[in-house]
Parts: sequence; structure tokens; C-alpha cells
Amino acid sequence: MARLTIPAQELMYRGHAACPGCGPALAMRLLLKGFGPRTIVSIPACCWTVIATPYPTTALAVPLLDTPIESTGASISGLRAAADALGLDDLTIVGVAGDGGTADIGLQSLSGMLERRTNAIYVMYDNEGYMNTGVQRSGATPKGAWTTTTPVQGRSRGKPESKKAIMEIVLAHRPAYAATLNPAFPEDFVRKAEKARDHAGARFLHVYAPCPPGWKFDSAETVALGRLATDSGVFPLYEVEEGAYRITRKLGELKSVEPYLRAQGRFRHFTPAEVEEFAQDVRSGWERLLRLEAETAPLPPPAKTAASTA
Repeated sequence: MARLTIPAQELMYRGHAACPGCGPALAMRLLLKGFGPRTIVSIPACCWTVIATPYPTTALAVPLLDTPIESTGASISGLRAAADALGLDDLTIVGVAGDGGTADIGLQSLSGMLERRTNAIYVMYDNEGYMNTGVQRSGATPKGAWTTTTPVQGRSRGKPESKKAIMEIVLAHRPAYAATLNPAFPEDFVRKAEKARDHAGARFLHVYAPCPPGWKFDSAETVALGRLATDSGVFPLYEVEEGAYRITRKLGELKSVEPYLRAQGRFRHFTPAEVEEFAQDVRSGWERLLRLEAETAPLPPPAKTAASTA
């Protein structure tokens, strides 16, 4: 059996306020294992504010700052500047925000942090909607998904717009490191968190974070759903370093997206034609990722010849 490499130290306390099967809670536990105890976390208004900070308690064994929903990028820029002024070079500064506070309300703050090359890590945990305030649609909600603000009734078939390509927006800023992470694959997850910690410069992690009440699935199925998401190509695992893409979970052939969709109430209204349209979008995204990996792969060193070794 392969040796596990996930650190044993726990930096997230039991007894927090997360829902059963909460993807963001699983993600935070693994993130902190990768980042380690010399970490400061900034969290805006989101699910994690409720999970971690009901007064006078905390769910994290590291310093935690609560900030307005639009200001995560600015807050970690300020924390980094303060740490540098105090000579605390060994601190890992991290912002952890939901998709609404990242891809929508906080996009300007994220862009500024990336443009300034702030030496910090921005984590977007993606539960594909504003779950903390009643399951409203966000820019990261998938096309066709039911939410309370994209109902399925009459001519309405859920959200009419496609999911915002947040990673493409981030990569246009040329961060030092960017990656996708899924708590259903904990070894890959922690390795990427450690890699982000050990890089310098602006870093971005896009974390898949299923929400049982918002997505309408059994809370015992979070990990199984996560594995389906990656193995069907809905949420591929890859990293981008110095412009080079590397897929970290190779797939010989994508699994069907239908079991993934049918497992969630928010997609249960899909007709066979809508399932196929969703599947086609997934296949197109996967093929694009394969091309990017091939096109950006570092060139191998030139082969040595007899003349060069003489």
C-alpha cells in the first residue's frame, strides 16, 4: 500500500458550525495541513465566516481575520505588508473566499492583489453559488443549474449563463503558481497546498467545494461526488507554473457526466438534450486543457552528441 503523505497535525478544531458533508470544511482542513501553523487566514463574509467565527469562538488554530466580502485580495495585501514590516518573513498569508466573494463581488480586489504580485495565497472555495445567504446564483454557478434566483419553471430552465472562467481570468495576470484542488483527492490537494506555500509571489488555488443543501445531494456522498466531478472532466485537476500547464490526474477516457448530474437535485430537471449539451461543454474544456498542456510543456534538454562530450 502506498505511504500516505498528509501531515497528521490538525489546525482545524472539531465542533465547528459547518453542515454535514460540507465541502468547504473538508477543504479548509486539508489547506491548513498543507500551509502549516505559521499561517494567517483572512476570510470575508461567506459560509466560512459562519463556520469558524460565531462569537466568542473560532474553528481554526491559526490567527483569523474577518473582512468585508469584497476585500479579500486587499486584506491579504495589507497583512503581507504588515508582516514584512515586522520582519515576519516566514508567515504564510492566505485569503479564503467563496466563489461569490471572488468571481463576483471581490474580483477587483483579487485582480489588484495579482497585479501587485502580492506574496500571498488566494484560495477560492467554489460551491457554485451564494450558499450562506440562501442558495442564490453566482458567476460560478454552472449553466442550467437551479438556484433560488434561477428557478426551473415555465420557460426558465435554471441559470442561462455559463460558469465564469475564473482560472482564465487569474492566469491572465501571470501568477507565480495556480492550481485546481479537490478534497476528494487529498494527496494531490495537500501537495498543491504545500507547493503554493513554498512559492513566492501571488498564488491562486481554485478549490472544488460541494454544498449538500445547495446542490441537493446526500451529505454522505460529498467525496464520491467529488471523484465523479474530476473523473468526468467537470472539474479537472491541474496546475500552472511559469506558464506551463500540468494535468495532475490523468484520464484515459472521461466518465459520463450523467451520473454526476443526476446525483444533484439542482440538475434533476435536465432533459437528455440538456445533459448532452453539458457533456459537450465538458469535453470541449477537457480537450482545450490537453492542448494547453501539450503546447506549454517545457522543452526537454538537447540530447548530448559525441562532439559535445568529446
